[in-house]
Amino acid sequence: MTQFWRLPATEIAALVRTKRASATEVAKDALARLDAANPAINAVVDHRPEDTLAEAARVDAMVARGEDAGPMAGVPVTIKVNVDQAGYATTNGLKIQKDHRATEDNPVVANLRKAGAVILGRTNTPAFSLRWFCRNGLHGHTKNPWDPGITPGGSSGGAASATAAGIGAIGHGTDIGGSVRYPAYACGIHGLRPTLGRIPAWNPSLPDRHIGGQIMAVSGPLARTIADVKLGFEAMSARDVREPWWVEAPMQGPPAPKRVALCIRPEGLATAAPVEAALRDAAKRLEAAGWTVEEAALPPLREPAQLQALLWLAETRRGLNKAVAAEDDPDASFVYAQMEALCPAPDLFGFMDALQKRVGFVRQWMEFFERFPVALCPVSAELPFRDLQDVESVDSFRAVMEAQLTQVGLPLMGLPGLTVTTGLVGHVPVGVQLVAGRYREDLLLEAGAAIEAAGVPATPVEPARA
Repeated sequence: MTQFWRLPATEIAALVRTKRASATEVAKDALARLDAANPAINAVVDHRPEDTLAEAARVDAMVARGEDAGPMAGVPVTIKVNVDQAGYATTNGLKIQKDHRATEDNPVVANLRKAGAVILGRTNTPAFSLRWFCRNGLHGHTKNPWDPGITPGGSSGGAASATAAGIGAIGHGTDIGGSVRYPAYACGIHGLRPTLGRIPAWNPSLPDRHIGGQIMAVSGPLARTIADVKLGFEAMSARDVREPWWVEAPMQGPPAPKRVALCIRPEGLATAAPVEAALRDAAKRLEAAGWTVEEAALPPLREPAQLQALLWLAETRRGLNKAVAAEDDPDASFVYAQMEALCPAPDLFGFMDALQKRVGFVRQWMEFFERFPVALCPVSAELPFRDLQDVESVDSFRAVMEAQLTQVGLPLMGLPGLTVTTGLVGHVPVGVQLVAGRYREDLLLEAGAAIEAAGVPATPVEPARA
């Protein structure tokens, strides 16, 4: 019997579209894998097999009628619990939202369905999707399938853990401060934070976000192969009139020189030796594939990271502080308090100044990409953290924040970033981050494929047990 859960999404879709396998067969196999692997990692926290099988049957009926079932026909995917999926609770990892049931799909969910994907289940996130770790009082603690002692990342920790373990071929994640890129890194897979405006996303069941969230938060795919990242990205990017920020930009941009700027220590980041080794290895892989790599300083990230926190917390201070108190989640309460301590509340002029400075930083980065179309830099200064390291102490929290400079700084400019896993240090995943100009995900995917071709960790992985 074929173990469809081991196959990449591109191969599954080809099998289903050509009737060499049915979406129902694939779905049943995916559900069996979920039952086998999920108890050890608690990545999927809500799933209804009858719904999954009904979606698969719909795809099979389209194929039988000779209709186009979509580029992702029959591909099992997971959805993060912080976006609306009709009939399911948009919990965001919160007890206070456990009964907050959506009546219509978020555009990103609707686009996956239109592409023929079959939703397998909903994945865990920390309370408020607030951390690079993944535990909450409603759904519990998600573990990293490589090692339960290290974080699976956050906030899309459930998506990354599930995908790495073969529970779905592609995971949906969201990223306002690294929540796609970091979980991919920690779980030894790939993850794309697209350009602002690429993927339409909106929760009909909740109020619109304030401007900080609007210009920095995006949805994106996590997958075990770069080809699957591309497949998921293109499906998610379809037009939806409900998203005012959506831009009809071509998936393939104009030709660009194969020039990469390698930056090991952006703005003095204390990059650990194993991370530096991964970066230099990735640079050699790119050179072998015909790219020119040159060490160069990146445009600013430290002040953008400070402004990212200012704009995001200005939004959350409009009500999240009350919700944090009502939820009474120890992790979230500690993390939120530390973030507030590092970022005093701005007045109106300070808020305006932050938005004004953002324009200047975007300009600097766009000018930089005229010289170097792609940048190669750390995902994090450290190997994946000890699980729950951020809540061990104030000092631990601040050390985590410092290591995540590239995660927090990039979203202010709305730029795309791609995490590419490259290998293991012992049993701990490591990888690199690629960054490009707006709407140049094609360059990221091309460079990512060159890095991937020279070797990545073998996945799916059987979950390790504590």
